[in-house]
Amino acid sequence: MKRYILVLLIFCFAAPFAGAQLWKMRRWEATAGAGPSFFFGDIGGYSQGENLLGLRDITYLQTRYNFNASLKYRLSRVTNLRLGMSYARLHATDERVSNEGRPFEVSTQIFEPALTAEYYFIKNRAESSYLFQKRRGRFLWSLLRSLDFYGFAGAGGVYFDASPNEAQRQEMLLHNMKDSGFALVIPGGLGAVLVYTPNINFGLELGGRYAFTDWLDAYHKEQYSRANDVYYFLNFTISYKMKTGPRGLPSFR
Repeated sequence: MKRYILVLLIFCFAAPFAGAQLWKMRRWEATAGAGPSFFFGDIGGYSQGENLLGLRDITYLQTRYNFNASLKYRLSRVTNLRLGMSYARLHATDERVSNEGRPFEVSTQIFEPALTAEYYFIKNRAESSYLFQKRRGRFLWSLLRSLDFYGFAGAGGVYFDASPNEAQRQEMLLHNMKDSGFALVIPGGLGAVLVYTPNINFGLELGGRYAFTDWLDAYHKEQYSRANDVYYFLNFTISYKMKTGPRGLPSFR
């Protein structure tokens, strides 16, 4: 009888500790995402007096798309390190905005490698119990209890190649402007993750990028260029958690 009581006590004390360490068995996570891109440069946009915290600059004419893929490594239960690559199209036009009399329009493609850190300020407790169980049908309230919320920030670079229209190209030739290059960027934003199964997560992420360049739209003039270019990604993501191998590397078995 004493033996059974001792085993029971050991199990009660060990179970919470074991559950807290289960995340170490799936440290690696591969993620893919896609969604719209929003660009804030020197072409397009409304004047400050007509704008509402920049919200009027988010229009269909200025919106394009982005695709991205990344590999995450869990440093702890609430922190991740993420290495990612994004491809996006950015677009800007003076049509139907504050500088409608200036007939400029540009489409820019970018490649963005970035290294970011994620911090989960709200982390659900259900993750450990999902690791070895297949998830069956669940009610909406149960799904909401499986949400994680995080913030992220880091550093990266952007290679850009802009294609201006003919009117803007003539302006570029007159003032020796450039339409391609590479610059540093600082990404940052917020995201939410739904822990759907032990291996699969779904997510939504909004992230902004501050670029250390004002040439993403191939245009720069003092009266219009008060700050460097900024762009945003809104991503819908899906991720797959991989088992951690004996050497700490991802296992594909």
